[in-house]
Amino acid sequence: MPFARAASAFAALATTTTAVRLSLHVLAASVWVGGQLTVAGLLGTARGLGESASKLVARAFGRLQWPAYAALLATGVWNVVANHLSAQGSEWNAVLGAKIAVVLIAGLAAYLHQRSRSRAGLAAFGAISALASLSALVLGVLLAG
Repeated sequence: MPFARAASAFAALATTTTAVRLSLHVLAASVWVGGQLTVAGLLGTARGLGESASKLVARAFGRLQWPAYAALLATGVWNVVANHLSAQGSEWNAVLGAKIAVVLIAGLAAYLHQRSRSRAGLAAFGAISALASLSALVLGVLLAG
């Protein structure tokens, strides 16, 4: 009986840990991906509020964006460890490799977007970051099954 209770408690803890891990990952993805789409949709209105309004909105988003990206990286590593990478099939590992690549591209493009001073750079790096972020989201859904 004591062993059965311990096993049951461990299973409940594992389920709770999984729920926390996945919830944090999805929350961070909501901020990172959803925030990019929301800010893109609001920029036209922000520009109408004054010259510096769009820059202020972008800076404010950056204060949320980068902690969310860090949380995505941390919980992403946690997800891989929890899913026992060696126990997954080659297809799953290939999708994971593609996801890691687009996550890194998204982060680099977002960084370059923030640093860009030209309209062309802002547009190109913003688009690359958004497309890579959406790709990472879709690949994450595929990995989750």
